Amino acid sequence: MAKNTDSARFRRVDVDEYDENKFVDEEEAGEGQQGPDEVEVDGAIRGGNMMGALQAALKNPPINTKNQSAKDRAESLVLKVLISFKSNEIEKAVQSLDKNSVDLLMKYIYKGFESPSDNSSAVLLQWHEKLFFLSPVLKSADHG
Repeated sequence: MAKNTDSARFRRVDVDEYDENKFVDEEEAGEGQQGPDEVEVDGAIRGGNMMGALQAALKNPPINTKNQSAKDRAESLVLKVLISFKSNEIEKAVQSLDKNSVDLLMKYIYKGFESPSDNSSAVLLQWHEKLFFLSPVLKSADHG
């Protein structure tokens, strides 16, 4: 039983907030996160600017959205960029990333492992190795 029955605090609850007919889609929280700009990424790849393509692919990730197609597009775009890199350029690319980009890229890599395509597993393993062993962010976190 309530200790203070004279309290009117319970009367301040907005019962309309819990009305089933007043449904607000939670996807609004992730609005504006439609994923990376595909045109920008493709332009950077065609121009041979792989570092720019990687930065563009990791920009504006659709993390807080429930729009699965936006997440799938972002994942395939990041995978396209990772596959486009030459093996000897991966190390330099990894060392240029900040902590958030390293975390995000690692998530994309693990997501790519869930549904491998032609040659993607080998490329993802190369990226994973470089991210895990060469990233200055991860090294400082282990020893700090």
